[in-house]
Amino acid sequence: MTNTFSTRPVRKPRQRREHTPAHTPTVADVTPTAVVTRPFADFDLPEPLQRTLRQAGMATAFPIQAATLPDALAGRDVLGRAQTGSGKTLAFGLALLSRLDGGRARPRQPRALVLVPTRELAMQVADALTPLAKALGLWCRTAVGGMAFGKQADALAKGVDLLIATPGRLSDHVRQGTCALDQTEFVALDEADQMADMGFLPQVREILDLTPPNGQRLLFSATLDGDVGRLVDAYLTDPVTHSVAPVTASVTTMAHHVLQASHQDKLAVVTEIGAREGRTIMFVRTKHHVDRLTTKLRASGVHAGALHGGKTQGQRNRVLADFKQGRTPVLVATDVAARGIHVDDVSLVLHVDPPADHKDYLHRAGRTARAGASGTVVTLITPDQRRMVRRLTDKVGVKPAQATVSPGDEELARITGARTPSGVPVVEHRAPRQAERRPQGRGRPSFGSRRDQGRGRDHARGGGDQARTGRPQRSANRRPARHHATRD
Repeated sequence: MTNTFSTRPVRKPRQRREHTPAHTPTVADVTPTAVVTRPFADFDLPEPLQRTLRQAGMATAFPIQAATLPDALAGRDVLGRAQTGSGKTLAFGLALLSRLDGGRARPRQPRALVLVPTRELAMQVADALTPLAKALGLWCRTAVGGMAFGKQADALAKGVDLLIATPGRLSDHVRQGTCALDQTEFVALDEADQMADMGFLPQVREILDLTPPNGQRLLFSATLDGDVGRLVDAYLTDPVTHSVAPVTASVTTMAHHVLQASHQDKLAVVTEIGAREGRTIMFVRTKHHVDRLTTKLRASGVHAGALHGGKTQGQRNRVLADFKQGRTPVLVATDVAARGIHVDDVSLVLHVDPPADHKDYLHRAGRTARAGASGTVVTLITPDQRRMVRRLTDKVGVKPAQATVSPGDEELARITGARTPSGVPVVEHRAPRQAERRPQGRGRPSFGSRRDQGRGRDHARGGGDQARTGRPQRSANRRPARHHATRD
C-alpha cells in the first residue's frame, strides 16, 4: 500500500520531561547536562559495533554521546542540544543501529530513518554510519536529490534498514510509491533548526505523520526554540532532554576576530589569507560572488575550490573530496556549506561577507574548532559594516578582538597566518572520468574523517539533496517520474 500525504493520523498528547527533575526550563533554555565522558565499552552496544569502534581507534564517547546513548538505547525519545561537530552523528547512529540489530528490512519499507537538511550532510552521515551498519549486516542507503531517482528506488526495493534522506527527495519517493514509512519505527532528526530555517518543517511533519505514532524519535539541534520546539511538542513523547553546549559560539577553543579593511584593500587581504597554511573556508553570500572570488584567488596562485547550490552533485562531490584530501586547501562557499561540511581540521573560517544573522554566524563558525580542536573565526568588514557586525556578535554572545588591517600587515599574519601568494595561476587539471572512481578502501573505517571512505559501492546509489527544481534526474531506462516539485 502506497503512502500518501492526504491524511494525518490522530496522535496521542505529547509531554516533555527534563533530564534533571529539579529544573523545568523552557525548551529554549535547557540547563546543560553534566556529563563525564565514558568508554564505549560501558554501553550496551552489540559486540560487532564495539569491535568496529575499537578498530577505528574510537574508545571514548564524546559528551553528547555519553549523555544520550543510555536513554536512546533504552527506547526513550531523546531531545539533544549540541553544537555541530560535537559527535551527534554517532550519538543517534549507534542507538539506531543497535536497535535494528537482528531484524531484516522488507522491500520499500525502511526500518529506521535519519532526516537531514542538505545533500552534503546526508553524505557525511552515510560515510560515518555505513561501516557500522556493515558490521551488523545491515543495509544503509541514502535517498537524496541530485542523483538518479531510479537507482535510489532500486535500492529501496531491495530493502533498506537505515535510510538517510532529505525531506524533499523522501517525499518524492513516498508519492511515487517507491518508499513506505508505516514500518519505520525509529526516526532521528539531525540539524532540526536548519530544516526549520530552510522551510522544510511542513514536509518533515508530513513524513513523521506517516511513521508509526508509537515509534522512537531522536531529535538533535543546535537550538531548540520556535518551530523546533513546536515540532518537539507534536512528535516526541515524554522526551529526555540533554544539552551539552551553549547556544552561542563561545567555545573555549574558538578564537573570534573582526578585522577591518578598506574597500580597496579587501580583495588583497582575502587573497593573502587564502595563501596561508592549513584548511580555510571562506563564506560569501551569493553564488556569483563564490565563482568570482574563486577565479581571482586561483589567478593569484591560491588553490581554491567553489561550492554552492548552482553546481551539479558530481561537481560538489569532487570539490568536497579535493578539500578533504588537501588538494584544495581553500573552500569558497555560500551558506549551503555552513552545516553540510564536516571536516575536522579546518583551522580558519573567514566571513568574507558578514553573515545575514546570528544563526548563520553560528553555523559558519561551527566548521572550525570541532571535537575539541582549536580554530579561528574571522569576520572581515569595511568601515560601513562596523555597527551591523557589532550588533551581530552581541547577539551571538561573543566579544571578538578588533583590529584594522591592510595587505602585508604583521597583525594580519599573526591572527590568520596570511602570506603573500605565489602569483602563479592555478591551472585545473581534469582527471579522466574513470580515474575518479576509487575502489573502496580496505583499511579502518573513517566515520566521516578526512579519508572520506564509504563513497564506494555501499551508497554510491545515493546522492545529495533535491535539486532546486525538485525534479529527480532521469535514469537511462526509466520514464521521467511525475510527482510534486519540492524545495529539497
